[in-house]
Amino acid sequence: MLVINAVILFLLDFYIFFALRSTKIEFAKKKWFTYLWWGYSLLLFIGLFISFKYNIPLAYRSIILVAFFLTAISKFIYTFILLLDDLRRGGIWLTRLFTRKPTSNIKKRIEELEKPLPEVPTHGISRSEFLLKSGIVVASLPIFPLSWGIISGAYDYQVRRQKLVLPNLPKAFHGLKIAQISDVHTGSFYNKKAVLGGIEMVLGEKPDMIFFTGDLVNNVSSELRNYQDIFSKLKADLGVYSVLGNHDYGDYYYGKEESAAKNKNLKDLIEAQKVMGWDLLMDENRTIKVGADELSIVGVQNWGTGRFPKKGDLQKALMGTQDKAVRLLLSHDPSHWRAQVLDTSVDAMFAGHTHGMQFGIRGEHFQWSPAKYIYNEWAGLYRQQQKQLYVNVGFGFLGYPGRVGILPEITVFELAAS
Repeated sequence: MLVINAVILFLLDFYIFFALRSTKIEFAKKKWFTYLWWGYSLLLFIGLFISFKYNIPLAYRSIILVAFFLTAISKFIYTFILLLDDLRRGGIWLTRLFTRKPTSNIKKRIEELEKPLPEVPTHGISRSEFLLKSGIVVASLPIFPLSWGIISGAYDYQVRRQKLVLPNLPKAFHGLKIAQISDVHTGSFYNKKAVLGGIEMVLGEKPDMIFFTGDLVNNVSSELRNYQDIFSKLKADLGVYSVLGNHDYGDYYYGKEESAAKNKNLKDLIEAQKVMGWDLLMDENRTIKVGADELSIVGVQNWGTGRFPKKGDLQKALMGTQDKAVRLLLSHDPSHWRAQVLDTSVDAMFAGHTHGMQFGIRGEHFQWSPAKYIYNEWAGLYRQQQKQLYVNVGFGFLGYPGRVGILPEITVFELAAS
């Protein structure tokens, strides 16, 4: 994947560079521009390679990823503008080719067709040059909101309160408070103080239970090392319950084939959660008892549609819960809900995974993100067949080290009987 990304960006570099050189933009013809253009690209590729292959400090890795992300977005936009101009010019050429009057002098006709395409006279700038120069401005525009999303959005934790009405809820659990966080991705963090602030916000809600719905790391268990002491602070009277997400298995680092190193990595991550005091549910359930009343907390390993791992065994996880009035399921991927969960006795499912794509709009009565075109359920509460699903948009971030509009979330549920 790293090689493919590098090749794509190199092709964009090549296309944009020679497009600029072919214009009347003077600085594009200077030697210093050539050195700057290709030198920056080379340094960016080297930095990206080092950040993926070696355990460099997270702060430096984040700077490299930010630079790579912003550069890639700008170049994709500028390439699109250049393609529009090339299509326009191609259309003019084809029009000339098929509308020119016939001539018996074939040689003369060929010479005329080979002449440069005429530009519409202007008072100082041709249409192509206008597109090229304005394209530079347009391609630069995303840098501002995306930079703001890094500076302001990455750690701007939002508490979202949600009343969860469950018809069969035993009286002893009425008013029970559950906090959910998801998709921490510790390998992306570079500000321990900000992360600690988010965890203190969770604790400040004084939840009776805490749910974590997967993706504790990006690739390897060692990413948790610098933040394990912070997440160990999460405590609740009725327990902290967690499940694994698709990133927790190490597939994106070790590959999908089993190996001793990959198995050890997963074992280390499981052990780390145990040390932190989290109850990791691996296709199993726990009975929560308050007085004489009981409910079940059920947790499955990652199960997602498409290319994502299908490791969870929901039927195994539900074994022994038949006599419980309420079953609350932790499952990382919301696509699991429609694929399997709706056909079971689960009353409510808690998921994450989508991140809301870390970009969009989210208000009290309206929300939008490109994530909606990938996932039927991508953020917030959904109801069907008297069953419910809540999708948390995540506590951390992945890839782009920021958030625009879809801010990091701490969800606080209050259980109620109908």
